[in-house]
Amino acid sequence: MRRTLRKSLHFLFFFLLCYQAETLAQESASSVESRDLTSWIPEVERRFQVKFSYADQDLEGIRVNWDPSGDLGAFLAELKGQTGLSVEKLSDRYYSLSLPETIDICGRILDNFRETVTGASIEVLGGNQATVSSSNGEFNLGEVPRKAILKISHLGFKALFVKAAELSDNTPCRELTLNVRYQELQEVVVYKFLTTGLSKEADGSIRMDPSEFGLLPGLTEPDVLQSIQALPGIKSIDETVSDINIRGGTNDQNLLLWDGIKMYQSGHFFGLISAFNPYLTESVQVIKNGSSALYGDGVSGIISMHTFDQVERTYFGGGGFNLISADVYSHIPITDRLAFQFSARRSVTDFLNTPPYSQFSDRAFQDTQISSPGRDASGRISEREENFYFYDFTGKLLYDLGDRHRLRMNFLYIDNDLRYIETLSADDSQNRSLLDQTNIAFGGRLESDWNASLTTQISAYHTEYELDSDLFTESSGQELYQLNQVNENALKAHLYYRFNELLHWQAGYQFLETGVTNTTEVSQPPFQSRIKNLLYTHALFAEWRYQGPEKRLLTRAGLRLSYLNNPGDLSEFYLEPRLSLHYKLSDYLALEVLGELKNQATHQIVDLEQNFLGIEKRRWVLADGENLPVARSRQASLGLHFDRGFWLASLEGFYKEVDGISTDTQGFQNEDQFNGELGSYRVHGVEALLNYKTPSWSSWLSYAYNRNDYTFGALQPATFPNNLDIRHTVTLGLNYTYEQLNMGLGLNYRTGSPFTEPLPPPDAIDTSVFPARINYSQPNSSRLPEYFRMDASMTYSFSVSETVRASVGASVLNLTGRRNVLNTYYRLNDLDQIERIESISLGLTPNASFRIWF
Repeated sequence: MRRTLRKSLHFLFFFLLCYQAETLAQESASSVESRDLTSWIPEVERRFQVKFSYADQDLEGIRVNWDPSGDLGAFLAELKGQTGLSVEKLSDRYYSLSLPETIDICGRILDNFRETVTGASIEVLGGNQATVSSSNGEFNLGEVPRKAILKISHLGFKALFVKAAELSDNTPCRELTLNVRYQELQEVVVYKFLTTGLSKEADGSIRMDPSEFGLLPGLTEPDVLQSIQALPGIKSIDETVSDINIRGGTNDQNLLLWDGIKMYQSGHFFGLISAFNPYLTESVQVIKNGSSALYGDGVSGIISMHTFDQVERTYFGGGGFNLISADVYSHIPITDRLAFQFSARRSVTDFLNTPPYSQFSDRAFQDTQISSPGRDASGRISEREENFYFYDFTGKLLYDLGDRHRLRMNFLYIDNDLRYIETLSADDSQNRSLLDQTNIAFGGRLESDWNASLTTQISAYHTEYELDSDLFTESSGQELYQLNQVNENALKAHLYYRFNELLHWQAGYQFLETGVTNTTEVSQPPFQSRIKNLLYTHALFAEWRYQGPEKRLLTRAGLRLSYLNNPGDLSEFYLEPRLSLHYKLSDYLALEVLGELKNQATHQIVDLEQNFLGIEKRRWVLADGENLPVARSRQASLGLHFDRGFWLASLEGFYKEVDGISTDTQGFQNEDQFNGELGSYRVHGVEALLNYKTPSWSSWLSYAYNRNDYTFGALQPATFPNNLDIRHTVTLGLNYTYEQLNMGLGLNYRTGSPFTEPLPPPDAIDTSVFPARINYSQPNSSRLPEYFRMDASMTYSFSVSETVRASVGASVLNLTGRRNVLNTYYRLNDLDQIERIESISLGLTPNASFRIWF
């Protein structure tokens, strides 16, 4: 009994002790308060006689749980543990609070349907950190700059930009949604082609991404129209971006598009520099054959540039300069659905004479370099003065009307301005030349995703090209004025429908109104001429795209029906089938078959070399169906492509016919240059590429063989080599990347182009007519010496701050200084002597650049 009572008392005592402990714990817990940190600090400072220094924005929105009865050490410990703030003791009384420069972040990526996105790329902009999302959509990155911006992207989704600070200290990790991008996706066959930012698509086209572009020899900055000349089958025999030859075609046979707007001018410095800012260009598509039915024109090829098209959450931009020009660009978000992009560039050539400008100037104004029998014409001119500058500006407004509707509006302005004066040694008289070349364009596009299957697009644009030229010869008192103007308006409606993952269909309508004006005025003897032509084009197109269940077969077949009409005699229909077939013979080997029919009604006639110093001698004209017909092309190609590991090999054969050309549009420099005879050319050839690539190295060897012949029935002989008949072309390139250092070295070789020589004396000059004329040998029966050039470049990138990075670069064109003859022609001087004029390549041309990105 007594023992039982003792046990009961022990149990009661133990119960009371536990109850008291629990009560004390609850009282202690209830004394912990949660407040904004900015409200805790004054109380802590008064109680412990300390002072805290901090930036208000660093503490904004931070809450801390703390027991006010605790000591200072407990407060500082809770502060570090709960907020991640850095606490530094400056003295016994003073402390500083700051956010850490780097943080650990995490996130989980989902799509619109709350499904995890695996393999998404997460990149820290301006830094070297990157990762991909795991199988459950999660990612982690450590020591990320707090102020950094993350770019999250995945094929088939719109890119997402997020501040790193928004992903810090989240438990669980914050969920991020990638919105699906509804568009036709082309399977990429080659991931890295020659260098980063270049890939070959399954439809046979080449895709370029300037923002990811690696270094190509001779370039320190990406240049769209220079870079594509590294591709087999694409070159410029006169070293300009305004005269690019795709598979033996002339430059005017290329369709050049900027955000869907046709461009009639492509270069600055009269073709030596590309006129398009690469830093706001998201992608470039180069098509040599097998183009989609939605494209008209471009019987030789298509170069289509697309600027950034997403409304990003954060701004980005940059700027830089080289020894020719300076530029800036930026993407500025206004709201979550509205943003504005702009770029601007201006040359420094009118107030700063730099080494590359001197070389470019000598290249452009070299018509003064004339050699003739018995005299040195280098003394023909006693003084030369040129004042040249160029600039360009682009603007783009991006407005997302909702999740399914997007409005885009573009503007572009390009200008080249030249004033050139030469003083002749003989009589101190002057020849003055003025040239002003501009291209202005603006357009709009409305895209709508009506559901997961149906997408529509309505677009319109206006583009205007103008070349004003004025030449005054003081000795004769003659003034020659010329104006070439192109005005084009366009409207396109496009529908895209996805039946399922394997079968897609698109169709649409396009209307073009193209007007071309050519004006010529001469003061002595008085002469005036103004010719204006107008052409209307209506086109319907439809196309099917099918991808096999195992993705071994990808085929696209389309049909385009065009009706061309002008107020004169031209009224014709053209039916043009298009085909692109890609079949994987194995995991590493693919067969490619491409074919197309095309027509083109715009041409460029070529004036005499001596007009306006030979700088800009081409004038746009329209086909009239009689004197200048509509050009028509037929092309087919067959290729094999091997891609495995570090190795890429490609072999492609092609055949192309182009009818409806004129001697006026081909740049003849013999007795046939004035005849305006109509004819055609046939070109067939082989293009081969061998590319070895690793994460650090990329080396390539390309070879192209072309056999290109004219046929003009009215000439004798009727068939002879094309002016662009370059039989053999070899390119060797090497690119090496080590951390932030990038180096490139390249060799270019090709056989000489054909030209026509005069007959040997005494039959070289026909003096039986007035004025006398040159008697030529058979057309293009002679060839220039072979062409060889070595280029080198190097860039180094570094971080200026957490959000700003920069690069410096140096390049040399024609590293060996070789004197390459690009073209040769002959003319009679005032003494009826034959002068031989040679167009010489750029000499050794160094350049340097500096850029920043933010």
